[in-house]
Amino acid sequence: MEVLNPQDAQNILEAALMCADQPMTVREMRQLFDDTLSADGILALLADIGGRWEGRGIELRQVANGWRFQTRADVQAHLDRLNPEKPPKYSRATLETLAIIAYKQPVTRGDIEDIRGVTVSSNIVKQLEDRGWVEVIGHRDVPGRPGLYATTRQFLDDLGLASLSQLPTLDGLPASQALLPGLEAEEPVLASANDADAEPSEDQASLLDESAVPSPHHHEPYTDNPAP
Repeated sequence: MEVLNPQDAQNILEAALMCADQPMTVREMRQLFDDTLSADGILALLADIGGRWEGRGIELRQVANGWRFQTRADVQAHLDRLNPEKPPKYSRATLETLAIIAYKQPVTRGDIEDIRGVTVSSNIVKQLEDRGWVEVIGHRDVPGRPGLYATTRQFLDDLGLASLSQLPTLDGLPASQALLPGLEAEEPVLASANDADAEPSEDQASLLDESAVPSPHHHEPYTDNPAP
């Protein structure tokens, strides 16, 4: 059995993380060493590697699906100048729907409509599903058995988060603004209350009202724990 010194093990793990096109789990990293290293041993190597990259333009970060190298937020704006494509814009209704799901999950479409005060367009839900940010994780045990929506691990990965507990606190901000500061919202369009994408009035239910949506304890979204 080949015995590696800690520096060689770090180099192997660092190279694998650099070349990976997706976050790597601890289980996958152990395969690099034929499972001769324990999970704790891998985590110790990750801590050492992360320390070596402190204060540089790239950081080692744990996200929902594992570990990855990524650019630091304070240098990303400069890198974006090399690729000046505008990020996709989402309607305010889409961002509000996503924020409700993220902060109130699991929720049904009816729950979302109760909070927003307007009908949720099927196109909005499909857009979020196609983006890989939300999915149906079960059904509420009521007549009609409506689907319960929750966010995905991909959603957390795209925000650079390891678990739902790391979601930004609202601190009085609209949830959609606190949740997705990196996404651009389209200018709101005036619409009637019958329009599925109409903006809710100021006196409609707030996202901060914890009693607005029932949240059954037996339907916990799986995204709250990072991949091992």
